[in-house]
Amino acid sequence: MSVWDELQGQEPVVAQLRKASLEATPTHAWLLTGPPGSGRSNAAKAFAAALICEQVEAQDRGCGQCHACHTVLAGTHLDVTFLETEKTTISIEEARELVTKAQDRPASARWRIIIIGDADRMVERTTNVLLKAIEEPPPRTIWILCAPSPADVLVTIRSRCRMVTLRIPPVQDVAELLIRRDGIEPQLALAAARAAQSHVGIARRLARDEEARNRRTAIVRLPLGLRGVSAAAQAAASLMELATAEASSSNEERDQAEKGQLLRSLGAPESGTLPPSMRAQIRQLEEDQKRRSKRSITDTLDRALTDLISFYRDVLLIQLSDNQAKDEELVNAGLREDLASFAAQGRSEQTLNKIETINEVRRRIVSTNVAPLLALEAMTVSLL
Repeated sequence: MSVWDELQGQEPVVAQLRKASLEATPTHAWLLTGPPGSGRSNAAKAFAAALICEQVEAQDRGCGQCHACHTVLAGTHLDVTFLETEKTTISIEEARELVTKAQDRPASARWRIIIIGDADRMVERTTNVLLKAIEEPPPRTIWILCAPSPADVLVTIRSRCRMVTLRIPPVQDVAELLIRRDGIEPQLALAAARAAQSHVGIARRLARDEEARNRRTAIVRLPLGLRGVSAAAQAAASLMELATAEASSSNEERDQAEKGQLLRSLGAPESGTLPPSMRAQIRQLEEDQKRRSKRSITDTLDRALTDLISFYRDVLLIQLSDNQAKDEELVNAGLREDLASFAAQGRSEQTLNKIETINEVRRRIVSTNVAPLLALEAMTVSLL
């Protein structure tokens, strides 16, 4: 066992980070990039664990068994700060807290490590708060930033970081991870990994949640029912409903647990009216949960549109191969007959245009204040 075990299909990255963890003075700032599901955050945590592993011999570091490794991977080590936001952006106040934390000497480890899991969710003025701290950190501080691509981080930041690029892991590697780590039946693990397009977290959810699999199937089959403007509007509403249901299923139980925990910590009475000070804290929690819900719906919509693209991706592959594409090359092999029939009704140029239409809506939903349902309705009409 080692801290690198969950980085399936990332052998070049593991080799690079493992080598850096053995250096007496590793680079002070890192930028880990890769597509969603490639394991950026896992790689950052594994690297941090290897850097402060308690093993005496350098070549044994990253053992995954010592107290330091366990606490880093669990997110509880005093000298490792991990920031991911559940809001739309990371605030200036959060960035300033990181800068202050970076100045502290390590409490027990060799290094103080600051990990920003969502570096792409910082606006320019927030990023500028970090610039000086990343450029000239204290001698024992290491920064690790994670983002989908170098272009998602300001050039002034990325020019001061050593870059590491993760790839999309092969489907078979993701399936093997689900089998080994989660005990998923091999056939289901392979189907989930293929449907998730090698996104490890999504694959795990699909493998363990039948309702999630059913929702994804409904999304992927939407193009088969587009038969006019009325059907397009109905498909957009259905897509919005499915995405909202997916987000709600992830958040409702968590929201209730957080509220219950806060009430217990405040010593709130079991019945009756809460004191004003307690009501203010509950109101703040509910506002934070609303912001998290908004981002969750946006992220889930983005994932739903990615699943929708997989339908047209398979159609395009069938069109370009004259229906000779192998099942293992298709994301949605279970829909082979429907895909082939759909592909025969159009041309590859039309399919490419539809993929670009969906990608444009993805960009608008994530980066602008467009009303999601209106954007989806315009998209489904364009897909007719």
